Amino acid sequence: MNAPVKQRETAWRVSAVELNASTIEIKAEEEKAPSYVVSRLGAKMNRVLIAGVLTEKENVGGADDPMWKSRVEDGLGGNFFVNVGHYQPEASAAMADLEAPCFVAAVGRVRAYTADDGRVFVSVRPEHIIKIDEAARKEWMLEVAKSTWRRLKNVKLAASSEDAKVQDLVAEGLTEAEAEGVLYALDSYDSMPDSSVYLKVIQAACRALLPDRNVDFGFAEGVDGPDEIEMESGPGSADKGNHAEMEDLVLRLIGELDEDGKGAPRDVLERRAEDEGIGSIELEEITNSLMDNGLIYEPNLRYLKLI
Repeated sequence: MNAPVKQRETAWRVSAVELNASTIEIKAEEEKAPSYVVSRLGAKMNRVLIAGVLTEKENVGGADDPMWKSRVEDGLGGNFFVNVGHYQPEASAAMADLEAPCFVAAVGRVRAYTADDGRVFVSVRPEHIIKIDEAARKEWMLEVAKSTWRRLKNVKLAASSEDAKVQDLVAEGLTEAEAEGVLYALDSYDSMPDSSVYLKVIQAACRALLPDRNVDFGFAEGVDGPDEIEMESGPGSADKGNHAEMEDLVLRLIGELDEDGKGAPRDVLERRAEDEGIGSIELEEITNSLMDNGLIYEPNLRYLKLI
């Protein structure tokens, strides 16, 4: 009698923001059983499909036994940390041929590592990684935006349903995997997820997909439902105008400081921005916004460069 075929784990479409904020791990209790990392929105992840700009890669192994450490900027406000070794021979060979920066997509397993100070770091170990075009990257962004919104609604539904069980949520339209994940997340994390964090991810996707629409989400106090998200077009308040001016200033500084083609050194940029009245926290917000909008990227951890 033939053994039953084991169903392959779903490759979740998640942003780097959602993945990196995940701190709960379900470790396998049996040999060869899957382990999971559970996001705050209830994505119970063994495998993920990621995409973005490969901005940095480094072989920290040897020529005969390479071990690639790399970063993929998703364009939605975060970076995936991707590790490839000899256990992923196909992905390792592909990584060796990739030159940063370029658009890539990867399917792989999620791994969580807890440091001595208690911080949890999440990385992706790809089974496959390929070079893609911008159209494919935008298609991935659209899928992430839709799936992130669905998980936000699932969390709200589960949290508002007293003593909800898996079968109750399935009856409301969730899949069994979604229902299990969201209930596990609500039981395991000590607070509800901050909706604004994930709505910003969706906003970044909308801006990338609809560059001419000036997409901007407004949040009225105390609301988090889809009907209450306001989309504005065109320039808004004086604060928005001031923010735009600061973005233009930071772009100019990055261009001026990129003297050797490597990019603008972050430490020098921070000093110059401070001279212009922009603090380090505000600078971080501005550079994140510029990366979200595809205007700059990080060739490595210490530099920023115009696209």
